Amino acid sequence: MSMITNTLGRYFAGRFLVSAVGVFASIFLLLVLVDYIEMVRRTSGLASASALMVAETSLFRVPQLLEKMMPFCVLIGAMTCYLALSRRLELVVARAAGVSAWQFIAPALASAIMLGLMATTLYNPMSANLRELSKRMEAELFGAAPGGGVQDASGFWLNQLNPDGSVIINAARSEQQGVRLTGLTLFRFDTQNRFKDRIEAREASLEEGQWVFKSVRRFSLDAPPVDEPTFVLPTTLTPAQVRNSFSTPETVSFWQLPSYIRSSESSGFATAGYRLQYHKLIAQPFLLAAMVMLAASVSLRFFRMGGVQKMVLSGVGAGFLLYVLSKVTEDLSKAALMNPIAAAWLPVFVGGLTGFMALLYQEDG
Repeated sequence: MSMITNTLGRYFAGRFLVSAVGVFASIFLLLVLVDYIEMVRRTSGLASASALMVAETSLFRVPQLLEKMMPFCVLIGAMTCYLALSRRLELVVARAAGVSAWQFIAPALASAIMLGLMATTLYNPMSANLRELSKRMEAELFGAAPGGGVQDASGFWLNQLNPDGSVIINAARSEQQGVRLTGLTLFRFDTQNRFKDRIEAREASLEEGQWVFKSVRRFSLDAPPVDEPTFVLPTTLTPAQVRNSFSTPETVSFWQLPSYIRSSESSGFATAGYRLQYHKLIAQPFLLAAMVMLAASVSLRFFRMGGVQKMVLSGVGAGFLLYVLSKVTEDLSKAALMNPIAAAWLPVFVGGLTGFMALLYQEDG
């Protein structure tokens, strides 16, 4: 504990934070640039799309993308920090003064846990809100015409049964966890499953007992297309039921996940995805600490001993394998083949124990 709070510990913690935040900011700028170029390409034919609005849309989309890369930002940042300290012989001097490797990494571990807590409690809700804003701005950019203009290849699908038949709803974009949809196409069938008509709408909102569609164009087999300002479709769906079809766990903030899990359970829907996301966010501080352990195990080697390049590549490879493991456990959990708690915490234990054993072998073996 004294190593974390004394001057040398604060110095090591500050160097780690500068490296990790620097990597995070660099990747953020790169993603914003790439996403902005893609948005400019998509909006090149839209006269109403201003450069400022396109830039804001890209800026609001990136934080959620970057949240998934945060463990790798910490891994690369910690490796950069310790390699720089080793190259300038600062670790050699510290070792000569009797400071062990475990004392080197203690400040970084504490800093990583604090970063993880901030990422879970502050950054995640902010990124979810910004993602909702970006969806709203995308709807304004691409939803000027009936049908929503440019639509995604698959979008969101919902099958609704009514007394007079069935309706298949396809939405290009979803806002407010499915309560508001844009870029819609409806296929209506009668009770004998025979096609009745196709309806395109710019947007729709779920109100009590009904869907309200705006800027509607109706297509039927025996009549020309008809434009209507609004179209009302009765429904028995509730926001909780719609949320299960039109929302993803990643778009729900950490503080809202418990209520979403309870509402999905009461409605009889599967909650594995929401539970997995909730426990992944709880485990995030410890996952970042595990990344620091992995980085330290491949970055404390002295430059004069050689083999630094191989150690760095092995660290990057270990991080990639840990990512593959997390994706496999995530897929198994969503398929109800693995408990969400085990799926969220297994990568943390594997990464942490791997780094701990490697450091134990190098320093005390």
